[in-house]
Amino acid sequence: MSAIEVKRLEHPDGGRRNAYHAVGGVTGLYLQITPTESKSWILRMTVGAKRRDIGLGGYPTVTLAQARDKARDMRAKVAAGVDPVEERKAIKAALSEAQRPRMTFVGAVEKALGAKLDAFKNAKHRDQWESTLATYAVPVIGDLPVDRIDTAAVLRVLSQEVRNKAGKVEGTLWQARTVTASRLRQRIEAVLSWATVAGHRSGDNPARWAGNLKELLPAASKIAVEGNQPALSLEDAPRWFADLRKREGFGARALEFAALTAARSGEVRGATWEEIDLERGLWVIPAARMKMKREHRIPLSAAAIAMLEALPRLADNPLVFPATRGGMLSDMTLSATMRRMHEADVIFASVQSTTGYLDPRSKRPAVPHGLRSTFRDWVAERTTYPGEMAEVALAHRINNAVEAAYRRGDMIEKRRTMMAAWAGFLSAMEAKAGKVVPFG
Repeated sequence: MSAIEVKRLEHPDGGRRNAYHAVGGVTGLYLQITPTESKSWILRMTVGAKRRDIGLGGYPTVTLAQARDKARDMRAKVAAGVDPVEERKAIKAALSEAQRPRMTFVGAVEKALGAKLDAFKNAKHRDQWESTLATYAVPVIGDLPVDRIDTAAVLRVLSQEVRNKAGKVEGTLWQARTVTASRLRQRIEAVLSWATVAGHRSGDNPARWAGNLKELLPAASKIAVEGNQPALSLEDAPRWFADLRKREGFGARALEFAALTAARSGEVRGATWEEIDLERGLWVIPAARMKMKREHRIPLSAAAIAMLEALPRLADNPLVFPATRGGMLSDMTLSATMRRMHEADVIFASVQSTTGYLDPRSKRPAVPHGLRSTFRDWVAERTTYPGEMAEVALAHRINNAVEAAYRRGDMIEKRRTMMAAWAGFLSAMEAKAGKVVPFG
């Protein structure tokens, strides 16, 4: 048929079914005409063992010449072993997949946290997870689809620069805040693991350590040990304590109490008035709040008791150191107080010939948990108190038979003398300046 003949073709009168007209030029090429007179091209042929009617487009958008060219191309594909119908389905599926909304990392974080609700010890643990990811990972890879996150992307998160409040670069996240970065890597790995199982990505987890990031980053244990966080030097401790006592607020008082008792931040922030007996000078922390899950008694020095007696008590709030909104202070409150003290000391260094409050070994700014190490160093280097007694005071895990023997009793009165001496050491600068500081 010619193009004019094709144009003149019509559906037979009264027809209720589609009519097919062979137009020639290519075997199996037909013009299909519906009862409403719409026209389209159909190529009828056998593909493998299946009879196929392959659509080639509507007429007159696709001309007779174009239809014949398309039909020849289809036959050539079949001769080459390609099923044009299946090929079209694959192309359509790929296009649909490309246009489908993809799960981003920030979306996966929300879903993964929801799926892991039963794995968190409490709401605070979940908040820590979310806060770490929101602070360090989401700004870097939050908008990336999870199936496009590779090892290089995870490395960008862990290698981002971190700055102090003064704007000075402390180093990369992995170098300057190694413990946080290590936990962050684990949490990114968990989120991407969820995304894989949920069908949003495939392949190896780019945040895994073994055989992956291990080859690109130094081991966390080589940079910072969690149990040995930056601590005050013994020489700086009295000056730091005098500086702290000038500051106001529950955050500063909680930090002061942590220093005087050598207790962990969480134990101090969660302290209630019910746990404290001011008359006996004793703080009894229940097992449920202790890391080792055993009750811990801390003798309170006169300095600690005086500080507690001066604190205001809020109605209907059992906490010794409540937050502004009434709940428990965050760990960041104590850390921020200590960081501000360091930064202020650095600013006035030219006047007072100081360099801030740095760990003498790592030269990193001291943190609240490091106060426990300072206490341990004081016992070892400045006193004759047994090291085992210091371990009892710190509520450390039992490591050997000798220490276990000391642990049969907690030496509360001997420790009372030790904690009074420790308070005297911390308050030495105030005492020298003529201030009245209770030691006993």
